[in-house]
Amino acid sequence: MVSRSYSNLLDLTSGDSPTFGREKKRLPRATTVVGALSELDDDNSNSVGSDAPSSVSQERMIIVGNQLPLRVHRKDNGEWDFSWDEDSLLLQLKDGLGEDIEVIYIGCLKEEIDPDEQDDVAQTLLDSFKCVPAFIPPELFSKFYHGFCKQHLWPLFHYMLPLSPDLGGRFDRTLWQAYLSVNKIFADKVMEVISPDDDFVWVHDYHLMVLPTFLRKRFNRVKLGYFLHSPFPSSEIYRTLPVRDELLRALLNSDLIGFHTFDYARHFLSCCSRMLGLSYQSKRGYIGLEYYGRTVSIKILPVGIHIGQLQHVLNLPETDSKVAELRDQFKDQTILLGVDDMDIFKGISLKLLAMEQLLIQHPDKRGKVVLVQIANPARGRGKDVQEVQSETHATVSRINKAFGRPGYQPVVLIDIPLQFYERIAYYVIAECCLVTAVRDGMNLIPYEYIICRQGNEKLDETLGLNPTSLKKSMLVVSEFIGCSPSLSGAIRVNPWNIDSVAEAMDSALVVPEAEKQLRHEKHYRYVSTHDVAYWARSFLQDLERACRDHVRRRCWGIGFGLGFRVIALDPNFRKLSIEHIVSAYKRTKNRAILLDYDGAMMLPSSINATPSTEAVGILNSLCRDPKNIVFLVSGKDRKTLTEWFSYCELLGIAAEHGYFLRPNLNADWETCVSIPDFYWKQIAEPVMQLYAETTDGSTIESKESALVWNYQHADPDFGSCQAKELLDHLESVLANEPVSVKSGQNIVEVKPQGVNKGLVAERLLSTMKKKSILPDFVLCIGDDRSDEDMFEVIMSAKDTLSPVAELFACTVGRKPSKAKYYLEDTSEILRMLQGLANASEQAARNASQNSQQQRAFMVA
Repeated sequence: MVSRSYSNLLDLTSGDSPTFGREKKRLPRATTVVGALSELDDDNSNSVGSDAPSSVSQERMIIVGNQLPLRVHRKDNGEWDFSWDEDSLLLQLKDGLGEDIEVIYIGCLKEEIDPDEQDDVAQTLLDSFKCVPAFIPPELFSKFYHGFCKQHLWPLFHYMLPLSPDLGGRFDRTLWQAYLSVNKIFADKVMEVISPDDDFVWVHDYHLMVLPTFLRKRFNRVKLGYFLHSPFPSSEIYRTLPVRDELLRALLNSDLIGFHTFDYARHFLSCCSRMLGLSYQSKRGYIGLEYYGRTVSIKILPVGIHIGQLQHVLNLPETDSKVAELRDQFKDQTILLGVDDMDIFKGISLKLLAMEQLLIQHPDKRGKVVLVQIANPARGRGKDVQEVQSETHATVSRINKAFGRPGYQPVVLIDIPLQFYERIAYYVIAECCLVTAVRDGMNLIPYEYIICRQGNEKLDETLGLNPTSLKKSMLVVSEFIGCSPSLSGAIRVNPWNIDSVAEAMDSALVVPEAEKQLRHEKHYRYVSTHDVAYWARSFLQDLERACRDHVRRRCWGIGFGLGFRVIALDPNFRKLSIEHIVSAYKRTKNRAILLDYDGAMMLPSSINATPSTEAVGILNSLCRDPKNIVFLVSGKDRKTLTEWFSYCELLGIAAEHGYFLRPNLNADWETCVSIPDFYWKQIAEPVMQLYAETTDGSTIESKESALVWNYQHADPDFGSCQAKELLDHLESVLANEPVSVKSGQNIVEVKPQGVNKGLVAERLLSTMKKKSILPDFVLCIGDDRSDEDMFEVIMSAKDTLSPVAELFACTVGRKPSKAKYYLEDTSEILRMLQGLANASEQAARNASQNSQQQRAFMVA
């Protein structure tokens, strides 16, 4: 049957839904809401109450990956046989989570299961392995995995653009719909077993990039981590993807996003900046992105290997026998080893060409040096794989024909599947390991090689080594693979430079023994302490930290489809009720009203920023009420504000963020801070001019009290970089001047010290107190960071307010703020102010009628 949640996906993707002819399987734990979770309507999940109460207190981790960590084969009697896949990273990371954490796995099986058998298989896997299989119809899975994942995401993330139909293929919307459909099926599987208040969910790799959105939509406070095991390309590459924004926003619905290297994380952050306008900050060693009130943490830590598994295989008698066999086979020869998948990004052909160049340039190496290339079967399929295979075999044949002789083959190509112990044996005897991938997310081959070269006493005996002697190893690694930064003792190469790789191979062979030992010791120390358990444990610790504030935040789900996101706000933050504020307004007598202009009473993006007739009428109605003191607070200059509000005689105006102040139209302008002169502008302006000339798209705005360098229309990364330099430069040259240098949203501003909108609020409240007026109603409205100073002043004011004062600090839109209230947009603000103005006008009419009645009574 097709669940309603799956049907919602069809509305999103306009795709066809597969049909399933089976019932939901039984679960060992109580579900957290009545009924099958995947049957719930997603449309009910946009509210705070979508987080179901937990019925289970034990800490649990739900690990979601494309494939379950299981081996599957059918026995002779027709029954399925399942066993753990010890090579699976998802299984190995369990060692780092601790025995007190229950682990549930969700993913696909490597074999297709007949629909009639799916119920029994699912129940067996759940009972015996705590695995929840996602059964994907074959046609849908092919479009998902071999289609969108392998034709679009995988090539692009490895820097291959679809410049022609032969290179990855053009973007296919039906493959994207299949990708969404499979991710939604995975989401349904998570919902079947999750206890949202207790469980952690850890999603793995590029196959499930939109899964965080589907989970966050159902459970706003789900504790969700995501780790990308592939490279993340630079923004120039990634921005070519037609669904680039959808994938970024989906990932940002995670609490923690993990990458192997800083480069990958930097590219992701750059994409968020350039395409979504988001900025990141680093605080106490942690990188975080602010996304609608939520802090999305970024984790940078390369994965490790399971050392216990390797050491177990090293101790097997089969391994020892294979090492002895290889020792005899390659007697008096030095082994260079390559272990790679047979795909276009592993650089096998480049490695072979480098070997050929080594033999040409160093004839003395012929007959002495052998390159053993183990080529694992490709994970993908297609024309490119066939081309790699053909090129590899042709190159090997050419090299062996040119340099081989009886009893010696310079290149030994092994393109048949090997047992793990056989591969381990090759690691043990290899003098140097070569990894020349042109792009790879991590690549753990060098780590495995290091551990195997450490060996054990039995292998030392087989190889005739002194067990007490220091071990040695050499690595030549591509600078384009994820493990390269952590292997500081390796020889790093550009795999495209054949001569350079050949030279590195020669260098690895002639390095002194003592240096080989030092390099090995350095690598072994790192690899042995940064294993897969360390990686998993560190990720879980950071995920717990990232989710710590969940219970203290109110959450709203907004947006449709993949544009869905959750806004997290302070529990006391709520929408301002117009009825509530009008009621408080009517029963109070001394009112202070502070209004921002841009963004509050007028959209900041409006081309025509002059006030509307409606806004002027509302302001005049409020100002005519003798119980009100109304101030308009703006960053604009006083000349502009004077022209715009010339019809508002009783309106107080604060210009340039409060530096200039005027209580009404007939009063003179005053300054909140006494500044003798602005000689510092002569120092600051030439510096700003220099950066404006060298940063295309930036401008300088000169105000009477301030200078602003604006880079809103410059390149985001370059503008941000220049802004940091300018900030440092200005702070240096203005260190002894009475000014403050601050950075804001796409600006760097220099202004007199102490000038901010909070001064206007302080000045207004203190002036009213001097007149023995203690406000019992204070309304402050603003929309950006500069207004937060006003909010802070009125929320902390005590001596200048009536003990029963009604305080209304209100920001525009649901976002993190010091204000306690919000309204959605300028139209709601004007509607609220109109309500206050109507109350004033009604009070004035009532007072006039009462006055007329009193006069009539006196005459009578």
